[in-house]
Amino acid sequence: MLSVDPGMLIWMSIAFLVVLFLMKKFAWSGILQSLKDREEFIDRSLKSAEEAKSQMSQLKADNEKLLAEARAERESILKEAREMKEKILSDAKTTASTEGDRIIASAKSEIEKEKQQALSDIKKQVAQLSIDIAEKVIRKELSEKGSQESLVNDHLNQANMN
Repeated sequence: MLSVDPGMLIWMSIAFLVVLFLMKKFAWSGILQSLKDREEFIDRSLKSAEEAKSQMSQLKADNEKLLAEARAERESILKEAREMKEKILSDAKTTASTEGDRIIASAKSEIEKEKQQALSDIKKQVAQLSIDIAEKVIRKELSEKGSQESLVNDHLNQANMN
C-alpha cells in the first residue's frame, strides 16, 4: 500500500519551497500585477459602459425632444396652412360676391337702359300713329263726317290693344 518515505518527503518539501521562493521572487509580482491590470481594465470598461449607457439615454432624450419639437412645428405649419386656405377661400368668396354684385348691377343698368329705349321707341311709334290717325281723320273729315268718328274709334282701339 502506501508508504511514506521520510527522505523523499524532505526533498519534495525542499523542492516545493524552492519553487515557491522562485515563484514569489520572479513570477508572483508579475501575476499579481497582471491581475491588478486586469481588474483596472475591467473597472475602466465598466465605467466606459456606464458612460456609454448614460450618453445613450441622453441621446435618446435629445431625440425624443427633437421629435416632439418637429411634431409641434409640423402641427404649427399645418395650422398655418389651414388658416391660409380659409383666408384664401374667404377672399375668393368675397371677390366673387363683389364681382357678382357688380355684374348684377351692370345688368340691371343695361336692362333699365333698354327699357328706357323701348319706352322711347313706343312713344315715337305712338306719336307717329297719332300723326297718321290725325292725317287720316283730316282726309276723311274732308270727305265725310260719320265715317270719321268710326275711323278714329277703330284706330284708338287698335292702339290700346297693342
